[in-house]
Amino acid sequence: MTDEQGPWADYVAAAQRLDAVRRAATTAASEQVATVQAAQQELASVRARLAPQHARLMQDLGVPAATLTPQPAEQALAAQSVAAGPEAILAVLRQARGTADAADAAMLQSGAATPWRPWARNLLVYGPFAAAVLIVQIVLYLVAPSGSLPTYALLCGLSMPLLAFGLGWLTIGFVYGGGQAKVDRTPLVGAIACLTPVLLTCMGVGLLAFIR
Repeated sequence: MTDEQGPWADYVAAAQRLDAVRRAATTAASEQVATVQAAQQELASVRARLAPQHARLMQDLGVPAATLTPQPAEQALAAQSVAAGPEAILAVLRQARGTADAADAAMLQSGAATPWRPWARNLLVYGPFAAAVLIVQIVLYLVAPSGSLPTYALLCGLSMPLLAFGLGWLTIGFVYGGGQAKVDRTPLVGAIACLTPVLLTCMGVGLLAFIR
């Protein structure tokens, strides 16, 4: 009986080991399938995050398309990172999603730090100087003799817009300058803003002359 139990015990032990191997293989296969599914979902999420970032960089910030295209060295590094299998791919994709989150936060912070376009920001500087020119011209017209404008009023009307433009130009450089990037002073916007009081004064004088 002992001799018969020896081979049977060996058989039972071998069968148990085989069953353990089968169970381990099944578990590993199930985990691998779950990892692949998770990697596919992560890939879809990363693609959805990168698409609007890609569009914003090209359309709003003017980044060339070639700059956003992976270079051969970057493609080789990515292929090496995912060569270890689904778990490595999942880890890389999760890291990519974290990078996309950080990029979104940086874009939002950058947009909040500079809400004004250069022309609108500069108009807040040129505008008060232009308003001062308009006030001075109105005062000069009111104190001038009826029916005529003295020479000094005409000279002020021509020189004060230039003075206002120069002061606005210097103020923009003083307030927004100091960095490495060149300050956009939008001279066309400044010229229009500073010349507008002259046009308004001329229109007002012409209208009053027509009424009289």
